[in-house]
Amino acid sequence: METTYDTRILDDRTAWGAVLSMALCVAVLIASEFMPVSLLSPIAVDLGISEGRTGQAISISGAFAVVTSLLVADLTRRIDRKLVVTGFTVLLIVSGLATTFAPNFALLMVGRALLGVAIGGFWSMSTSIVMRLVSEDRVPKGLAMLNAGNAIAATIAAPLGSFLGAYVGWRGAFFLVVPLGLLALVWQWISLPPLPPRGRTVSGNVLALLGRRPVALGMASILFLFMGQFALFTYLRPFLESVTGVGISALSAMLLVIGLAGVAGTWCIGRLLHTRLFSILIVIPLVMSILAVALIALGSTPVPVALLLLAWGFFGTAAPVAWGTWLSRTLPDDAEAGGGLQVATIQLAITGGAAIGGTLFDAIGWWGAFAFGAALLCGSSLLALVAWRTTRRALP
Repeated sequence: METTYDTRILDDRTAWGAVLSMALCVAVLIASEFMPVSLLSPIAVDLGISEGRTGQAISISGAFAVVTSLLVADLTRRIDRKLVVTGFTVLLIVSGLATTFAPNFALLMVGRALLGVAIGGFWSMSTSIVMRLVSEDRVPKGLAMLNAGNAIAATIAAPLGSFLGAYVGWRGAFFLVVPLGLLALVWQWISLPPLPPRGRTVSGNVLALLGRRPVALGMASILFLFMGQFALFTYLRPFLESVTGVGISALSAMLLVIGLAGVAGTWCIGRLLHTRLFSILIVIPLVMSILAVALIALGSTPVPVALLLLAWGFFGTAAPVAWGTWLSRTLPDDAEAGGGLQVATIQLAITGGAAIGGTLFDAIGWWGAFAFGAALLCGSSLLALVAWRTTRRALP
């Protein structure tokens, strides 16, 4: 794998320290993105706006993440990658300060938009930077470490926000981002080596990568995977409360189990990616589709539902690691542009899956959203199979 640093200078400890610094930043980014979910009411009351309008604080970050992920590779192609990722970490800190001290709705939206830019830019660069920090056979492990930060943050963001909001207010909860962001910034600055741009000029049009058949099929599989996953996962709480009939304590325990299973899944499955990549890409969405159907059939029985959700977290959280590894092998010389395209696809898929799933949830019931998710996940598995066969034919 091509690198631009001297491997005699960047030893193992330094490389993994750099990866861990990025994992910390990922955790803070994701926690910041999802924290408003449990703080909508106090934010709305304090700023004198409706909860529905406050909910735009979540959607605006996603929208800016999509735009940034498509543009970042081209706009920063002549800048040292160390400066780029630390710049996005600075934006994370500024976003936290702007949100914490926002006197009105407008400044709150500015803070959340800056967070979206940081999320889109940082995630787009993450795979390519891991590829430059560690050897090819260790890339899956590096990506698993990043995604472990993602899994932990996504699990604790909402309950942590609710807990902190009760004791220090919603502004105090958001201010927590600032010291953690500063820690990540200092750690990155110390541990990341200089990462000058590669000699190869990236394509100015990230979408042009879709002209490559294996890339187009892979991105389609990613789109179906995340649409299916979030068509179900977004409405998991009302399902557990109204269908399974669990209380708040049991609900919190189940959500925690999903997160912990996800951490275990990223570790276990990440160790198999070096030799079983496409098998995993095909099997994960197929298993998740079966789990979604099982949730429909067994939704009223708490113990089976808990076991099914444990499996859901184990497989579902590992999926981004597998697709990140696929990206590193399919586009080794276009990893930055490919990373941007992948992040944009995932963000669009999450938004679309949640929106369509919500429409089905209201129109025909919870099972409609779950069945829609199961069908998309099955489609993702089929597309991954076609992508594998196409890739094999393209090899000499």
